[in-house]
Amino acid sequence: MTKIDLITGLLGSGKTTFLRLYAQHLLDKGERIAILENDFGAVNVDMVMLQDLKGENCQLEMIAGGCDADCHRRRFKTQLISLGMQHVDRVIMEPSGIFDMDEFFDTLHESPLDRWFEIGSVLTVVDAQTEDELPPQMAYLFASEAACAGMLILSKWQNAAENAAERVLAHLNRALSDIRCDRQFTADQLLVRDWAALTDADYAQLTNAGYRGSSYIKRYRPEDIQSGVHYFLHVRIPEEQIRPVIREILEDAGCGRIYRLKGSLPVPGGWYKINAARGKIELDNVPDGQAVLIVIGDELDRAAIDRHLQAVNTDPEFVSV
Repeated sequence: MTKIDLITGLLGSGKTTFLRLYAQHLLDKGERIAILENDFGAVNVDMVMLQDLKGENCQLEMIAGGCDADCHRRRFKTQLISLGMQHVDRVIMEPSGIFDMDEFFDTLHESPLDRWFEIGSVLTVVDAQTEDELPPQMAYLFASEAACAGMLILSKWQNAAENAAERVLAHLNRALSDIRCDRQFTADQLLVRDWAALTDADYAQLTNAGYRGSSYIKRYRPEDIQSGVHYFLHVRIPEEQIRPVIREILEDAGCGRIYRLKGSLPVPGGWYKINAARGKIELDNVPDGQAVLIVIGDELDRAAIDRHLQAVNTDPEFVSV
C-alpha cells in the first residue's frame, strides 16, 4: 500500500520549507513520491516553489480550491484515485492553512482508497513565533490541525526567545483544552532541530511518527471561517521598495487583519520568494517564480491593498482578484 503523510500547520508556519527537505530525503533514498498541494484558489505559489523537485521519481499535483466542501472532497478523492493507480511509494499532502482534518481521514476510509493507501505520519509544523493571542478561528485551527499529529516540528526557533519551545507548547495545549480535546503534547513530541542538519535518525522518527485518533469540538467548518484571500497578479516592484510596501500593507489597519502575505516577485538575476506576517518579512532568493502576491486575512479590503501596490508597481498588466 502507498503511505500518505499529511503536513499541517497555520498559514506561514513553514510547511512548504519543511516539505521540500522531507521530500528530498525520500528522493535521496530512492523512493517514488507524489506531492499533493491544495490551496485557496487556482494560483498556488507553493507549487511554483516546489517545481525543481519535479522529476521521474517526484510528481506534483494540486487540488484546486474555489468550491464548497463537498466539491473539494470529491476533487481530493479523484486526485488520490489517480495517484493510487500510479503506484508511488509515498504521497505527501500539504493542505492550506485552513483545513478540516476529518476530510483527510474520512476520504481515506472510502473505497477504493482504503485498499490503496495507509496513513503514514501526520506532522504539524508549529511556528516558534506564533502570537500568544490568536483570533478565535485561528486558535481553533491551531489546535484542530495538531490534535491528531504524531509529531510536532518547531520552525523559526533560532530567532525566537529562549523559551520559545515551552511557550508555544503551552499555547497549543491551552488551545486543545479550549476545544475539549484531551490530547496534550509533551516536549518529547516536539522536534527542535536545525532543519538543514536533520539526520537519518531524525527522518526515521518523522516517517514513523504515525498519528493519534483525537476527538474535539468542531467549532467551525472551513467554509465558515471568515478568512479571505486576494490574488495580485503581474506585480513588478523595484527591489528596494519590496520590503517597505509589504510592511505598509501589513501595518495598515485599513487593509484588514492580515495573517499572511506570500508570493514571488521578479528581481534582477532571479526571484524573491516572499513569506510575510505582521512583524516578520522573509525574502528568499529562488531561481524561478511567478509574479503574484497572495494576501490572506480577515475583513480584507482589496482596494486598500491595491492602492499600496499600484503606487510602486511597474507592470501595466497588474490584476487583482
